[in-house]
Amino acid sequence: LLPAEAEALVRALQGTELRDTGGQGWLRQHESVEKLNMHAILSASAGQEQLLTELLVSYAKIPVLIGELISVEIWKHKIFPVLCRLEDFKPRSTFPIYVVLHHEASIINLLETVFFYKEICESAEDSILDLIDYCHRKLTLIAARSANGQTVTPTELRPEDLASPSSMQAVLVPPQELQKQAETMEFEISLKALSVLRFITDQVESLPLSALTRMLNTHNLPCLLVELVEHCPWSCREAGKLKKFENGAWHVVPPEDQVKMTKLDGQVWLALLNLLLSPECQRKYHFDGFNKSQLLKLRAFLTDVLIDQLPNLVELQRFLSHLAVTEPAPPKKDLVLEQVPIIWDHILKKNAGKWGAIAKHQVKHVFSPTEEELKFQARRWAQTYSLDMMEALAPTKPRCGACGTEAAKRCSRCRNEWYCTRACQVQHWQKHKVACNLMA
Repeated sequence: LLPAEAEALVRALQGTELRDTGGQGWLRQHESVEKLNMHAILSASAGQEQLLTELLVSYAKIPVLIGELISVEIWKHKIFPVLCRLEDFKPRSTFPIYVVLHHEASIINLLETVFFYKEICESAEDSILDLIDYCHRKLTLIAARSANGQTVTPTELRPEDLASPSSMQAVLVPPQELQKQAETMEFEISLKALSVLRFITDQVESLPLSALTRMLNTHNLPCLLVELVEHCPWSCREAGKLKKFENGAWHVVPPEDQVKMTKLDGQVWLALLNLLLSPECQRKYHFDGFNKSQLLKLRAFLTDVLIDQLPNLVELQRFLSHLAVTEPAPPKKDLVLEQVPIIWDHILKKNAGKWGAIAKHQVKHVFSPTEEELKFQARRWAQTYSLDMMEALAPTKPRCGACGTEAAKRCSRCRNEWYCTRACQVQHWQKHKVACNLMA
């Protein structure tokens, strides 16, 4: 994006009503978020993301993005299940719904890219409390599922489940199958939330007092992070082989790399370092019997091999050894007026009792587009996801739509699907035909 284009897209960002989710105005905003998201990733890889950061801060758009993130989260929990249960909901295409589900992933991805900067964290102002609550909800869910043995396994999480709407994978997917895809997408969103939370903990010194209280006492994030270390949702064993989730896909880990720390492991340990070693956090956190016993579990994981990879963990090891033989003083109770997050409660109160009505309105006016409207929107998406940009963002080479091997040939009609051979293209045509007609 040119600087003027990026500025126009940032300025256009604004809060939307839950009822308008998926509508024309909402879709235009989603396209802006997608373009900014791709621009942020490309800029970050080139070390040139300063412009976008300055624009988001100067136009105070971080609270807007957080509000949109929570709005689509509520839509997924309150309206999406109602939509799927409606008997008269038999859409020609589930693509418009997939776009809404994908929106949450786009926003959290954008926030993950920019929250590395202190000024972004500070510009969130009071909405940082809502973002902390959001990250806590996501991490609690992933930790609970992992503890119960419900981790998303490599067989469940297929690349096509996480495909962008540009691939039109959702065109012929029934609503019930879309629910499964939404749950699968939730896994990767939760991992992005972990990165955002770690960036927030990097700024503990400059966070509002209420944010610190919320992280340490309201949500007890140190104990939640211990759960993630203990159960490691992004790691599993399948057919005797260790697999780890990294860069959006599951990979078999060779024996020599099995003790190597992944980026996700590092995010958890860095967040623990930030929360437990900060003097202000130590003063506010309640090291009671339960919290102390949970934290001391970390000592078993602090091996020499791990500390060699992240030397700062020596400080944490020393702190835990000291904690094991001492009784820390109870936290000093200050009489303060505590801020509370407002975005989640505001949206729930405003729409309480209206979930069914909103779902019916959206079925009639948003998610039952005509053939012409669907074609128009598909062309818009093809423009949003320029092929050159998509290839620059892709961590791996394109895969054949039929057999999944590396592909070098592209459908000449829609330019959106890849194939390794002509035979695969012919074999896949019946599945690809609907999407191809829309995109061409």
